[in-house]
Amino acid sequence: MSKSILIIEDEISIAENLAYALSTDGFMPTHVSLGQQALSMLREASITPALIVLDIGLPDISGFDVCRQLRQFSDTPVLFLTARNDEIDRIVGLEIGADDYVTKPFSPREVVARIRAILRRQQGNVQTGNGTATTVVKRFELRPDEARILHYGHALSLTRYEYLLLKTLIERPGHLFSRAQLMEIVWVNAPETLDRTVDAHVKSLRAKLRQTRPGSHDAADTANTQTADGSDEGIQTHRGMGYSLNIT
Repeated sequence: MSKSILIIEDEISIAENLAYALSTDGFMPTHVSLGQQALSMLREASITPALIVLDIGLPDISGFDVCRQLRQFSDTPVLFLTARNDEIDRIVGLEIGADDYVTKPFSPREVVARIRAILRRQQGNVQTGNGTATTVVKRFELRPDEARILHYGHALSLTRYEYLLLKTLIERPGHLFSRAQLMEIVWVNAPETLDRTVDAHVKSLRAKLRQTRPGSHDAADTANTQTADGSDEGIQTHRGMGYSLNIT
């Protein structure tokens, strides 16, 4: 069955090009130009999209405000379109609940590819017995309502910042985060923290992940099997760039 995609974009040419790329790739695009109009449609359930493509610079209300209001009643994935490449815009978008972002000008095919990637990740979402969404990325299980993360079914004993760091990586598997981005997202209320703090927390996380890896109950054995970049524990080091969660 074709998946419905809602495009909230006031530039008609951009919306038409994107809608064409989506329709030729098997999606069913719907376009609106105003944020309030889209919110009304979503609240009334006159449209139930699998994903929303949301422009930040709308004429009636900012895309950030649309996303904030949307998150009060819906978990529908959101991909932001922005005319600016400012890091703060990307960070704010992710913090208020966006799943990804694309900077204008962009290739419509790239947007379609990102949409498919988000929807593939969404397929890893399951429902717990009480209806609470639980994100599963292969070996990891994120339980945000409990502020817990399971690794191969074992609950990890994490500090506050270890939890927030691993949660950030799990929520965007495969995405490369720079140290600066992780500092902005995780260490929000600790402005004097050094960026090397990220490295220290990654190191401690890897140690805890090794302890709960299947067949790795002996600390000496797990130390001997660790790869140079730590990818066996899921957190991949990108030299000189940052970290990502390895989902392969």
